Amino acid sequence: MMETNFSFHVYDHQMPRGFQNRFSTQYRCYSVSMLAGPNDRSDVEKGGKIIMPPSALDQLSRLNITYPMLFKLTNKNSDRMTHCGVLEFVADEGICYLPHWMMQNLLLEEGGLVQVESVNLMVATYSKFQPQSPDFLDITNPKAVLENALRNFACLTTGDVIAINYNEKIYELRVMETKPDKAVSIIECDMNVDFDAPLGYKEPERRPQHQEEPTEEEGDPSSYADMDMGFRAFTGSGNRLDGKTKGIEPSPAPLCPSDIKRGIPNYDFKVGRITFIRNSRPVPRKFAEDDDALNRFIAFSGEGQSLRKKGRKP
Repeated sequence: MMETNFSFHVYDHQMPRGFQNRFSTQYRCYSVSMLAGPNDRSDVEKGGKIIMPPSALDQLSRLNITYPMLFKLTNKNSDRMTHCGVLEFVADEGICYLPHWMMQNLLLEEGGLVQVESVNLMVATYSKFQPQSPDFLDITNPKAVLENALRNFACLTTGDVIAINYNEKIYELRVMETKPDKAVSIIECDMNVDFDAPLGYKEPERRPQHQEEPTEEEGDPSSYADMDMGFRAFTGSGNRLDGKTKGIEPSPAPLCPSDIKRGIPNYDFKVGRITFIRNSRPVPRKFAEDDDALNRFIAFSGEGQSLRKKGRKP
């Protein structure tokens, strides 16, 4: 769980609160992709604000409303509601444009009716988010990314699934909790933010830091006699030509540690010293001389001999 504090400063001056008239009307809503015009309005998808018609601005200017303008959106058919701010007043009359994630929260289709009402919300002090995918953990600094994305939002509603765009990828986060109310304003506020575990996230299995390696027990070399040692010379029993058995049972030759085929141990090993054994046994001098003779051998270098000695002719 992570926590951070950040502030949003959008309006330099805030109008005094006084007697307010309520703004309430119905619009047909469409996603931002349906907005006609040469300019790309993908910035609307990155936040929590809507585009309303100019008549709404004219009506709001005649009312003594509190700034910033915040609205409650309600889909009466599904009894779903959320809250938002307003970005511009350039939509066609009777139409408003919403971000796609907001239409999904309201269960609205293209051209559906939505009720828009002006509201006053308390300033947020705490909010808790749950990423809808473990991919959100791949972000290096998720607190900074969320802080930057929330600058495009005016308010938060508990239960909403908001969408933020980072590195050309959409990350969805569910608003699990907001304080001091279920719908709060995040403009000019100091808000503590917590992250819940992402949906579908599994804790990695913890392994012990130091695993005890099994140590080989040192035993008496005589206990290796039961092992399969392969061929050993002169260990069999003899037979007589007359068929009689020998009176003395043959005793097996004693087992020497050198007969055990367990590698070439270094009995002179000392802790802290490394010894490189080039040859386990010294080469006898006789064999060394024979090797030298073979190395000095040159083919067809001898002298021929004749059985019959030929004399010189007079």
